Amino acid sequence: MPAFIKSVQHATRGLFIFFKTERNGKIQLSISLMAVVLGLYFHITSAEWCWVIVSIVAVIGMEMINTALEHLCNLVSPDYHPAIKNIKDISAGAVWLVAIGAFVIGIFVFSKYIILIMNNILY
Repeated sequence: MPAFIKSVQHATRGLFIFFKTERNGKIQLSISLMAVVLGLYFHITSAEWCWVIVSIVAVIGMEMINTALEHLCNLVSPDYHPAIKNIKDISAGAVWLVAIGAFVIGIFVFSKYIILIMNNILY
């Protein structure tokens, strides 16, 4: 089997493992699906879809890197170690930073549609 196909199979396996076994993977997938459903419901523009997709990929990708790093840290040092704690905290902080950015993008993309619906309901 060609090396490229084998690496795609390994990467796909990693995606399935992440979404099947990791609580945060399931949470991120659920939030991403909600964003896609909202995008379809509101018929967002192509440019808005680009921002939504980049946000989804960035958050999930960062969460996967964070998870892999945490697993590696646990393997290297199963007992508490202050340096490992810092590594895990910094990695989690990176996910938090990207998630905040994605949330802000979500506000920019979806707020005008939600405001239109609220105006139709109230008036």
